[in-house]
Amino acid sequence: MKFSRTVQFNAVPEWSAYYISYSNLKKLIQNLESEANNRAVQLQRESETVSLIANDDAYADFDVIFRRALDDELDKICKFYADKYRELSEELLQLKQDVYEFTDNAGPEEASTSSGSSITTSSHQFSDGESVLAAVNTAERGGPLTDKSVDALSLSSFRDDSGFDEMADLKITLKKRVIALYVAFSELKSYVTLNRTGFAKALKKYAKVLNREIPGGYVVNDVEQSVPFLPQSRAELDERLDEATELYAVISTRGEIGQAKAELRVHLREYVVWDRNSVWREMMGIESKVQGVGITNQGLLVSSNPIADALEHKSAASQPPYEIVTRYGVIRLPRIIFNSTSAILAVIVATFVVLLVVPIFDDPTPQACLAILIAASMLWATEVIPLFVTSMLVPLLVVVFRAVRSDDMEHERLSAPDATKYIFASMWTPVIMLLLGGFAIASALSKYNIAKVIATWVLSNAGTKPRNVLLMTMFVAMFLSMWISNVASPVLCLSIIQPLLRTQDSESNFPKALILGIALASNIGGMASPIASPQNVIALQNMRPNPSWGAWFFIALPVCILSILLIWVFMLITLNPAKGAIYTKIERKTERFDRTQIFVSAVTLVTIALWCVSHQLEGVFGDMGVLAIIPLVVFFGTGLLTKEDFNNFMWTIIILAMGGIALGKAVSSSGLLDTIAMGIRSLVSGMGVYGVMVVFGSLILIIATFISHTVAALILLPIVAQVGQAMDDPHPNLLVMGAALLCSGAMGLPTSGFPNVTAICTTDDQGRPYLTVSLFITRGVPASLIAYVVIISLGYGLMKIVRL
Repeated sequence: MKFSRTVQFNAVPEWSAYYISYSNLKKLIQNLESEANNRAVQLQRESETVSLIANDDAYADFDVIFRRALDDELDKICKFYADKYRELSEELLQLKQDVYEFTDNAGPEEASTSSGSSITTSSHQFSDGESVLAAVNTAERGGPLTDKSVDALSLSSFRDDSGFDEMADLKITLKKRVIALYVAFSELKSYVTLNRTGFAKALKKYAKVLNREIPGGYVVNDVEQSVPFLPQSRAELDERLDEATELYAVISTRGEIGQAKAELRVHLREYVVWDRNSVWREMMGIESKVQGVGITNQGLLVSSNPIADALEHKSAASQPPYEIVTRYGVIRLPRIIFNSTSAILAVIVATFVVLLVVPIFDDPTPQACLAILIAASMLWATEVIPLFVTSMLVPLLVVVFRAVRSDDMEHERLSAPDATKYIFASMWTPVIMLLLGGFAIASALSKYNIAKVIATWVLSNAGTKPRNVLLMTMFVAMFLSMWISNVASPVLCLSIIQPLLRTQDSESNFPKALILGIALASNIGGMASPIASPQNVIALQNMRPNPSWGAWFFIALPVCILSILLIWVFMLITLNPAKGAIYTKIERKTERFDRTQIFVSAVTLVTIALWCVSHQLEGVFGDMGVLAIIPLVVFFGTGLLTKEDFNNFMWTIIILAMGGIALGKAVSSSGLLDTIAMGIRSLVSGMGVYGVMVVFGSLILIIATFISHTVAALILLPIVAQVGQAMDDPHPNLLVMGAALLCSGAMGLPTSGFPNVTAICTTDDQGRPYLTVSLFITRGVPASLIAYVVIISLGYGLMKIVRL
């Protein structure tokens, strides 16, 4: 990873403006390099010899310019460090005083220091606060706490029941303040280390690019002589951390320093997971990891030894090339191109050429469109190239091979310029704006921890019984999948239950059931709202007219709830999560929503409400895609979301959807869709709408299990819509929505969707996976069948009620 990205992902968000501006320093080096090249050219014109930069005094001004930039960065860092250290130190002193007041007000009865523990009577009595005062003074001086001092500070007592409640709340508040201070001092320590590395990296790059070094050893003589980087400064930070640890021991662990250190490290790790990094960024990381390690829908290709794979790849690349001797010489081909991926790609290209050449239709337009459809489907299914790259290839092939016709009565084959305008005009639709609006809502809900707070609150009320915790976790995963996509929701849920997982034996069934339940429920949640998954957006593109959000919820929510309940019962019977489980409750988060979170929630709820009544507002807004602009304008216009958040949108999904829309438009325009629909209609002739849904549903469930849900929707939903339209009793919207729900319900394999991949890749603290492939298949396949039965029964009935 480039160091600029390292700074970006490891910086404390509130301090981001005070880290070393490594990117700006890189740009300055590039500008200096450009100026050096210009000077070299000028000197070469004036003289035949050009001296090297490192030995030429003409370039000494570069050192002055770069050193001035380094000094500005160093001054900024030193000032911020001094202000922040002073602020935190004053807060620590105030915290010690508050601890003194808390313990000084303790009465004659002893209280346990563990929050939430019962109060017991003790023979320890304090006639006055002298022992407590001495202990606090010792802590303020930074000295070690003796056993007597610890007892003095630890023993909290209360005079009556009302006093107990008040003192218990105060103790929780003090504990939170200690944790916050410990985290802040730890972050300040990391801040110093990261900036020290940044200066070294910048100077190294300067020397490498310009072939010269800043005189005087800048890191040793300037950086390391500044206050934040002095050894005594590091020692002072360590002392402040020790003092915070001792205070935590007094408040929470009865003076056990070792236990206090362990608990504070856990709090620090959870802070890094939740408060420093947003769930949206984690979601993007999961997606890039999945695409990077080569997970395909043919099976798990994740290597257990990526280092060995890298060495094997390097070895193959370094082997001598294949040599083909011809009469004109020797042709050398690298061995690395002779692998399974290249073979699959060659087969697809050959199939495309054959379909173009062999006459199937009298008209060349549907002939070309058929070749593009088959080739794109094979590329999407095999993923020999990334999915979004195939989508970008679609308009290129459509234009080059002229696979579209005009929409007028003549239906003439369009020329390349006209086909370009036609196909690109079709790719940007209100549905794409709906997808962007959904991304904005998801980003805001995750960035400001709204989803986390709601989910944690719900799970904290689930109690400690494994079956109740499992059910509530599944419903939380389903609910989150409605709004922040079923890619992000499993990441969020797994992060919430991490403290619970750490207390369980990794061999017991409870953690397995939790992780598996999150994956299956996230897939089910992909049905719940129109923006929950790309296949739903593709379904809206193929439904005329688009159903309102209220109609979608009326159908999808009962289907989702019943499916989760049945899958939950199935998992209780087959996994028995209570066996070997350690009963632990998820800690409730007591923080309240601030004004920003309330504002984000209000905008989200208003947008969803407008989507639900979009049909009644067509005279004003025209389409729900226009309504999707509201969260985009509000969140980005007010600065709640930044340019970085916009860049982190899942643009691969956007491109994938646009490519699918372009392919669907070409298939419809060329007349190929009518031909395919007529052939399928002859096969299902005599069947009613329900029979067609059962047959198509089975086919879609099987296909979507082995290939991406989105890809299955891209290929099949236009055909389903056309078949439904051509029936004697036409119900295209009903069939399309049923097909879209079944795409999400296909979850039999570990590779059937992002939630399943996330679950199968989840490991314990020793790096061992919780789930095996066989365990997943034996629960995932029945879960898919359960969802299928619910959709073709309850779902079909609800769709008939709303007259889709």
